[in-house]
Amino acid sequence: MIGRAVTELTHVELTHVEGVVERWIRFGLHAAERIIDRRSRELSFPPGAVFAFVRWRAGEHGTAESRIDILRAVSPGEPFSTVPFVTPGGESLLRLSGWPKVARVLEAIDAVERLGLDPADAAPDHWRHVHNQLATGREPRAYAPERHRAWLLRKRVSP
Repeated sequence: MIGRAVTELTHVELTHVEGVVERWIRFGLHAAERIIDRRSRELSFPPGAVFAFVRWRAGEHGTAESRIDILRAVSPGEPFSTVPFVTPGGESLLRLSGWPKVARVLEAIDAVERLGLDPADAAPDHWRHVHNQLATGREPRAYAPERHRAWLLRKRVSP
């Protein structure tokens, strides 16, 4: 967090109460961490960081909530989507709910990792594609090394 004002960071509140509520980061490199208590902490991400935020909550008769968001932390003044437990919010690359869809996203993340890549470094368009395909009940294309190379080249020439 050295050299960055706290207001530039995106803060994510995480909680773990076994069998009751779990909010955790699946991937993403945070810049700071603050322990709130033995069950809660806050991670802070710098502008541009991409991360996956998973939320699960139990209900009286099983799972009541199961969600995943893949977000890009924004800079001050950039537009953003609001997400519970994320301050101020982030650019939404993927947002799905329901355990079957969340599980499919986790599988897509695992597939990127099997390529030897950090999912936070994958092309943002890939996560948008996964969102769109799963939201409509379709199979998303796998992320490929060729697509990653194209993304890296595009990043080098884009302002």
